[in-house]
Amino acid sequence: MLPITTSTNESNSKEDELSEDKIYDVLSNRRRRFVIHALKRKQGPVDISELSEHIAAWETGRDPDDVEYEDHRSVYSTLKRTHLPNLEKNNIVTVDEEESVVHPTPQLEDLDIYVEAVSSKEIPWSLYYVGLAGVAVSLLLAVTVDAPVVGTLEPVEVGIFTATAFGMSAIVHYIVGRRTRLGTREKPPELYQ
Repeated sequence: MLPITTSTNESNSKEDELSEDKIYDVLSNRRRRFVIHALKRKQGPVDISELSEHIAAWETGRDPDDVEYEDHRSVYSTLKRTHLPNLEKNNIVTVDEEESVVHPTPQLEDLDIYVEAVSSKEIPWSLYYVGLAGVAVSLLLAVTVDAPVVGTLEPVEVGIFTATAFGMSAIVHYIVGRRTRLGTREKPPELYQ
């Protein structure tokens, strides 16, 4: 699941804004996600050779200094031929061919992407909140009909419990969400799965 948040400045024209389809198309390739992650981390221009070393390191699970020449060359070649032109076409980056440097554009800076990858043993946050709401409603109904055990609670106590549970869940969700944004950690979020 790849929830995407984009915010645009008023100075951006409608032509510069990426449609949701284009964003998903750009993100459909792992190397392009890695480029976006690296540029967001660096917050400035990145040498294509340095970028390809980091991407090769992420792909092979090695330290950038330990990446073999063939891996580095392969990534460099596909970045130059395929991925950087795609990102440039969508106004996410500009490529200075003379200096062999990639520059982020305001479009990239305004693109806020987080990756919520859910394994088979986890539930998505949306389902978690639905379950929490179900528990809160069940508790309130049990208090209303004076059910055994929970019937002794007051509706205010159920309200305090509900507000606290949703508040604490939202804080945890925020912290987890910060860690899964592209550009916020050393490696791309999908490598921590």
